[in-house]
Amino acid sequence: MRTLGLDVGDSKIGVAISDSLGYTAQGMMTFRRRSLTRDVRFLERLIAEHKVDEIVVGLPLKMNGTLSSQTNKILAFCDVLRKHLNVPVVTWDERLTTVQAIKLLKRGHIRRKNRVPLIDKVAAVIILQGYLDHKSLETQFEEAYYVNFPR
Repeated sequence: MRTLGLDVGDSKIGVAISDSLGYTAQGMMTFRRRSLTRDVRFLERLIAEHKVDEIVVGLPLKMNGTLSSQTNKILAFCDVLRKHLNVPVVTWDERLTTVQAIKLLKRGHIRRKNRVPLIDKVAAVIILQGYLDHKSLETQFEEAYYVNFPR
């Protein structure tokens, strides 16, 4: 089962993909947006080419957890994806992922001019890895619960 992670902005989409077991996220690319139709066609190709079973889209909430105008844009984008793509589309809290991405790239001693094109892709990796880790922990908890407390 492969999961696609997206960091969606107004002009670019950072893309990450999981390994086939759903444990790790790897950065794929940053896609420059031109139109919604083109975005959907691009994602259709990725889904078919990489046998994607699910899409995780970063949801930009305010620091206090409330919705913003950007959040509403992303939710509308997710509605379009759900309508046109044959895979589940879920959202995942992306607060501070861009800040984390910048810090990771700085720690890797990547120069600013080389860092900028990578930020969205790295943010997509952070979003997807957070989601995969959550799913893994949820599964481990369920297994432990049923093993330790049979019904």
